[in-house]
Amino acid sequence: MEIARAAAGLFVRHGLKATRAEDIAQAAGIAPRTFYRYFAAKEEAVAPLYEAGARRWVEAVRAAPPGASVPQALEDAVRSTLRPGAGAPSDSWAGVCALIRLTHSTPSLRRVWAEVCQTSERALGEVLAARARTGTAVATATGTAIGTAIDNDAERIVRAARAAGMDGAGGAGSTGGAGGVDSAVVDARLRFAAAVAVAAVRAAVEGWAAGDGTGEGLPGPAELAVANLATLRDFPWDALTEP
Repeated sequence: MEIARAAAGLFVRHGLKATRAEDIAQAAGIAPRTFYRYFAAKEEAVAPLYEAGARRWVEAVRAAPPGASVPQALEDAVRSTLRPGAGAPSDSWAGVCALIRLTHSTPSLRRVWAEVCQTSERALGEVLAARARTGTAVATATGTAIGTAIDNDAERIVRAARAAGMDGAGGAGSTGGAGGVDSAVVDARLRFAAAVAVAAVRAAVEGWAAGDGTGEGLPGPAELAVANLATLRDFPWDALTEP
């Protein structure tokens, strides 16, 4: 993480173009060859800072009480991890804010940020799948209003998959006989739910960063993310999740 912080500081102060990998290595107190052992390009050096916040949020969803609906777990995780000062020092948030602003004008950093978000989608999808496998109520990362209907649909699909012998030995791509359900369908739906949830949070963080993240009385990333999740409550998830 020291390399990432050194890179972030140099990018913010001097810009990406004016910063060399050798400059980052010197600021981090390492040899250039050590830098390249960890990162193929200088832009990649800040990925751990992007990843840290995303990982905290996904892990907070994983740690949600078993009885919590997924929409509630997502919102609670957002509130507990996306408030400046929560889970990381405030100065770290200021640095992340500046780095995310740089993605708006720096395509190579934007690619790093996008890759981190894509990785978060996969991680969150695995968390949602784990909740489904353990019988936790599965919603769509949107809201309680439509969540109940989708909970019932998702749980029914998972039960059918288990009854058809697809929860384990059957493999992810197995299908059952009459009444069997392809578990890939379940996985695809959960991946889509994860992608929507991550997009809502990503847009919130980017919107917060665009306003420099320091305005007094302005909504923070947590408030913006919760608002984004709330706007999705009327999305026609039931039509998208019918067999």
